[in-house]
Amino acid sequence: MALQICPKCKEKAFTWFINEKTNIINWSCFNCDYEAKENEVDECVCENCEKKTKTKLKDKEKEYWWCSNCNTTT
Repeated sequence: MALQICPKCKEKAFTWFINEKTNIINWSCFNCDYEAKENEVDECVCENCEKKTKTKLKDKEKEYWWCSNCNTTT
């Protein structure tokens, strides 16, 4: 599994795992300890890169869109 750029610290240390009990995708950063949950149902095409790699992430403070291909957040 490839590392992604963390939406918080911008380092290439963001990766995911699936919680087997809940089947929820959890993202975490090895650099800054940032954590977010992914709602895979909300995956869509990114306006910037035109790939279907934009998904909704939710952390303790907010919910936002993040593209794992071009690393943009909205």
